[in-house]
Amino acid sequence: MHLTREEEAMLAGEQGNATRKAMQILVALGKIYDAERLVKVSSVQVSGVSYKNLGDAGLEFLSELAKDGKARVKTTLNPAGMSLTDWKSQGIDSWFAEKQLQVIDAYGKLGVEVTCTCTPYLAGNEPSFGQHIAWGESSAVAYANSVIGARTNREGGPSALAASLTGLTPLYGLHIRENRVPTIAVDVDTLLRFPEDFSAMGYFVGRTAKDGIPYLRGVQRASLEDLKSLSAALASSGGVAMFHVEGITPEFGLGAKNLETLTFTRKELTETGSQLNDEGVPDFVSVGCPHCSLTELATLAKLLSGHQVKREFWVCCSREVKRLGDEAGYSRLIEKSGAKFALDTCMVVAPVEELGYRVVATNSAKACHYLRNAGLKVRFMPLEECVTEATRSV
Repeated sequence: MHLTREEEAMLAGEQGNATRKAMQILVALGKIYDAERLVKVSSVQVSGVSYKNLGDAGLEFLSELAKDGKARVKTTLNPAGMSLTDWKSQGIDSWFAEKQLQVIDAYGKLGVEVTCTCTPYLAGNEPSFGQHIAWGESSAVAYANSVIGARTNREGGPSALAASLTGLTPLYGLHIRENRVPTIAVDVDTLLRFPEDFSAMGYFVGRTAKDGIPYLRGVQRASLEDLKSLSAALASSGGVAMFHVEGITPEFGLGAKNLETLTFTRKELTETGSQLNDEGVPDFVSVGCPHCSLTELATLAKLLSGHQVKREFWVCCSREVKRLGDEAGYSRLIEKSGAKFALDTCMVVAPVEELGYRVVATNSAKACHYLRNAGLKVRFMPLEECVTEATRSV
């Protein structure tokens, strides 16, 4: 892999130890994937923020880099394992909170923006079409590649952070136009009315597409919330980092011939929804995986107005979206019902399984997937039904 003189100096340690370690990661990655060179990135989204996932080894790694490392491009953070300010009300143990705040402090010293959201494109980190970026959050990667048309591979936490500390990433995979063509077609033969329908479809398609690039035909319309839900589900049941929706996403014209074709009908939609449901009565309700948009806060405010929640109900979103919700009056109506904003975190990366809950109701197929992996039972339902479940008498 060809390196410029400046890149060679970074690798030799002439710009500090953290930069040297970052370049070692990027060069090793580039050699694995036969990248010819490195390319400059305009932004980074770092995953691997929750202490639940990082542990002491990850914290030690970050603390070492923070001694002399600094982000060179706009860099935002994925959700943490708790609200950074209201963790006590979430039932988080103080020992976990102490470790999590140390993680956040290390990122802050590195010059990373402490956004703590899986939807950076709703919190000030929105790249332009064709820009090279290095994002680690799987749902945001799929959204950025597919809906925005930026270019990123599905980075791991260390490689995304290495890109931040150098402003570079290896030129391979989805950074190259020829690698962004579809690999499997999906004929959608049913009306998709809600984001949850897109979530279920994504979960179904991801299992077959695996790490391929689906091309969805027949989708009549799709909102930001629909595409956000689709991105998350595709990236959880499979390893999908990019998809095309005919007539909707910007690069759907990148054609490919003789594709294997799936059919998604009302039957598959219903069956997938059933597969995402376990037996049991929910004792915890959580929405916002990926983090809620302002439109979703507006919907929640309308649904919750005049009602009181009867069980723990988390509304997960970024602080930026919450601020907009405050200005619009949505937050007041949501909190008046007894629902709680879970800022900086979500039901997937918080240690929910240690808080005593056993059955989680959610409108996210991605959340269902990961909560099951944590040993919890799940109930998959539309947003309106989540509110009904939360306000139903115990």
